Amino acid sequence: MPSTEDTNAAIWKAESVIQDWVLKSSERERQRIAHWQTMADLLPFEPSDEFTFLDLGAGTGSAARVVLDAYPNASAVLAEFSAPMITEGIKALHGYGDRFRYVEFDMLEGTWPDAIPLELNAVITSLCIHHIPDERKQSLFVEIYDHLVPGGWYFNYDPVTTDDQGIDEVWRHTNDRGDPDAEFKRTHRNHAEQARFENHVRYMIPLDQQLAYFRAAGFEAIDVYWKHLENVIYGGRRKI
Repeated sequence: MPSTEDTNAAIWKAESVIQDWVLKSSERERQRIAHWQTMADLLPFEPSDEFTFLDLGAGTGSAARVVLDAYPNASAVLAEFSAPMITEGIKALHGYGDRFRYVEFDMLEGTWPDAIPLELNAVITSLCIHHIPDERKQSLFVEIYDHLVPGGWYFNYDPVTTDDQGIDEVWRHTNDRGDPDAEFKRTHRNHAEQARFENHVRYMIPLDQQLAYFRAAGFEAIDVYWKHLENVIYGGRRKI
């Protein structure tokens, strides 16, 4: 079981962690680019449309780059709390010119910086919501809803858990098919790997619980728009 100590900031604000993250970015993006493309396709815009979207917990901007490529007239605001991540993200997004800007923002805080527009056409999150406590998930969803224009959409790509042991076993053995050493890696983590794992799973929760938070925030048209084992893209829109 993971420790109760929240280590998110200690890990993701560490220069050494981010450099290792960047070194492995090509393989990680190869595995996930199709998922980000699905999220981009779900946005209700034509390729020529002009709109502004927010990528919360943007990291180095991997998901935002896919959306910017799909919509050449779109602009991105990338919110991130890690200065090393922002530095690397600016490098990765250099070719997009003035179509993007970073804003320093810790999603654990309830006060959004003025640099984030009050009215957004869309919001996306990718592999970050599971890093925040349940109470904050609920309040953050409300804040996202309040920053969307009527009819604006929010999509979240993230892993979920299950309370059903049988389902969990299916997820695990299916994922293990692609890596014969997976079981060994799980049982032989070094200190840093174990800390990263505990940070990864600490606040991860079942899908139904998150959809309930969406409904409570006021979203409509809520659905699980894509799912593969424990990885999902769910979303909803602000009422028109």
